[in-house]
Amino acid sequence: MRTVFNIPVCTALLLGLLAGGAHAQQSAPPADGTQAIAVDTSTGNPSQGPQLKTNPLKILEQAEPAIGEAYELGAGDTIKLYVAGHPELSRDYIVGPDGFITIDVVGSVKVWNLSRESAAKAVRDTLAAFYTDPAVTIGVEKYGSNTVMIFGNIQRPGILEYEGTTPTLLDAIGRGGLLVNPSSKDGLPERCIIYRGSETVLQVQLDSLLRSSSPLSDIRLRRGDKIFIPVDRQQFISVLGQVGKPGPVAITPGFDLKMALTEAGGLKDEAGENPTVHIIQTASNREWNIPYKRLMTPGGGSEVALQAGDVISIPKSGFNKVGYVLSKLSPALTMITLASLVAQ
Repeated sequence: MRTVFNIPVCTALLLGLLAGGAHAQQSAPPADGTQAIAVDTSTGNPSQGPQLKTNPLKILEQAEPAIGEAYELGAGDTIKLYVAGHPELSRDYIVGPDGFITIDVVGSVKVWNLSRESAAKAVRDTLAAFYTDPAVTIGVEKYGSNTVMIFGNIQRPGILEYEGTTPTLLDAIGRGGLLVNPSSKDGLPERCIIYRGSETVLQVQLDSLLRSSSPLSDIRLRRGDKIFIPVDRQQFISVLGQVGKPGPVAITPGFDLKMALTEAGGLKDEAGENPTVHIIQTASNREWNIPYKRLMTPGGGSEVALQAGDVISIPKSGFNKVGYVLSKLSPALTMITLASLVAQ
């Protein structure tokens, strides 16, 4: 059975495919010839059936937040709560790391990832057990969670804060400064990699997009995105999922799977004792699934020679049945999203 993965932040990218047993269907090839393959998860080998055709530029467009998309509250935001007729409840609250605010008398209310209107409803529903028909409004006093991180070959790496506006790629790069070791005349990177959470890596060939005047060169980012600026011709892979430090790992002499996991901080407890290590080789459209315990035996994982651009994913414990659609790189960009399906 060929299944395609989804991910919460990229459900629009499924192109009509349902996770957990949905069959990939053939569609007309795009003009740029980009293609993806479905993987037989019982063997870990590419399926020999019809191949799904995708358009990576369209995928990138769909990865952008919509213009005017409602802001969702996050940890560190300061909100102003107003309850009509109840000045004892009306004041500023800071959203805690767990996504809750604590209101006197009624206790904790979860507002994480809710719009202002939805958060006001959540508070109103909670207050209704103590007050008659409470009228609640919420505003944002400080956007403490609206941040992105930029790191790598850039002068001012760090966390960038934004007040209520949607961050964009070129703005983040501009605030990070020119490259430390620029090869381009304007000091801009030829490429960059955006890590979205621990399961998505978005590779953008920035130079090609700028030369073609594509608006995707200044793609709108999401809160919490991490932008990695590699040194030109630097060889690295991406390690995602349940590891201590998900993100890029540089390829060094004698580099192998065990070293990659070690450099990524090792496995987290959420990975379990024997997770399946998923390796995706974007250059050849191949995939391997290797049990972690077998990888740790002498010679384990030797069948996989890591190459620049490869992606390694460690799923949460119990998430063992995984299907992937892998996009073949186009001259402009490539997006690879990974997610695990709950084993039924």
